[in-house]
Amino acid sequence: MAVTPEEHLSWILERVAPTPEIECDLRAPEALGATVSRDVRARYDLPLWDNSAMDGYAVRAADVAGASTETPRVLRVVGEVAAGSAEDPRIEPGAAVRIMTGAPLPGDADAVVPVERTRVDGARDPSGAAAGRSGGDPHPWAESSVAVLAAAPRGANVRRRGEDVPAGTVLALPGQELTAARIAALAAAGVQRVSVHRPPRVAVLTTGSELRTGDGPLVRGQIPESNSLLIAGLLRESGVAAVETVRCPDDVAALRERLDDLARRCDAVVTTGGIGPGRHDIVRVALADEPGVRQVAVAVRPGRPQGAGRLSGGALLLALPGNPVSAAVGFELFVRPAILAMQGRERLQRTRVRAIAAAAWRGAPGRLQVLPVRVFEDPELRCAPVVDPRGVSHAVGGHGAADGYALVDAERGDVAAGETVTVMLVTR
Repeated sequence: MAVTPEEHLSWILERVAPTPEIECDLRAPEALGATVSRDVRARYDLPLWDNSAMDGYAVRAADVAGASTETPRVLRVVGEVAAGSAEDPRIEPGAAVRIMTGAPLPGDADAVVPVERTRVDGARDPSGAAAGRSGGDPHPWAESSVAVLAAAPRGANVRRRGEDVPAGTVLALPGQELTAARIAALAAAGVQRVSVHRPPRVAVLTTGSELRTGDGPLVRGQIPESNSLLIAGLLRESGVAAVETVRCPDDVAALRERLDDLARRCDAVVTTGGIGPGRHDIVRVALADEPGVRQVAVAVRPGRPQGAGRLSGGALLLALPGNPVSAAVGFELFVRPAILAMQGRERLQRTRVRAIAAAAWRGAPGRLQVLPVRVFEDPELRCAPVVDPRGVSHAVGGHGAADGYALVDAERGDVAAGETVTVMLVTR
């Protein structure tokens, strides 16, 4: 009797433990995609100090109250503060300081007037036509005095210290991925190193005497090998940068020797091919003596035969069918969640959305149908099969155009054009 996909995944996840913790420098290439293992807190306030949100003039708000184009307030210009400057010029009543975006706000100022709302004192209009501007600059900077053309209340165009993130705030939680945006946020808050889970060591083992690599001629019965590229690539997309790929001939003794070696050196081994009931399915035969591994039929189409468990040598084994689309489906449903759990990731599933079927297709009664689709907007979100639903497992050519999988429940049956289905997105 077939087990459900949910049951098989649950069985696998019960046997997954996160990899050990290591320290990682945020500026190291391997930081991107790593999984945080402990709370990470901001060392500094963000911003670190009150600073200007605009290029303009730091002023006392009281000095520009009521300012307008008709009734400008003229202030003495007594200095300038650029971004990165440690200057803190004194601003007495009736004075202003040129200030650039991000520059620290002088202690005597409480507002910033954008340069666009000023003109050089003596100019006939806000564009500075009579001010002798050079280069066609529509907003020239004043040297000695500036006419302010709009009021700036206290706090206007000022970023207050800590208003984004106060020091001590948790910026990353265990299980979260170090994305580019998260790495930048941590670095801005003064964090240099974080605790993460060590990337799992994963091997991909492909079997099949019919498979050939390279560009040599093929004879009848031979096909190009592509599963190692598929699974290794999917693993890299799942945060596993280093993947060992191994090919094994259709020899049970040789396969057992390879599995024993990989099980001692790796955290996980993913195999493709040889897991079905056929006489030459050597993975099934080689795993028969592994007490921690089970081989089951899963109620899914494609990808019915699956294997999983702990090898005697210690590695987690995830055995997938050899047909490329079946292998890809098995990876998405079972391998990817297990690999993410091994990294301590809080979120194990891909994003799922609802989309309108752009065409009708036959279902797979009694099994979860996982159909490669193209997702597009027209103007609503729609999906269309990229392979013939009658023969999915081997359709590696059409599968290359998929950016999602339509998930049709075992009880649903056929899908009519215009009906809504669940789609698991596989593009980031």
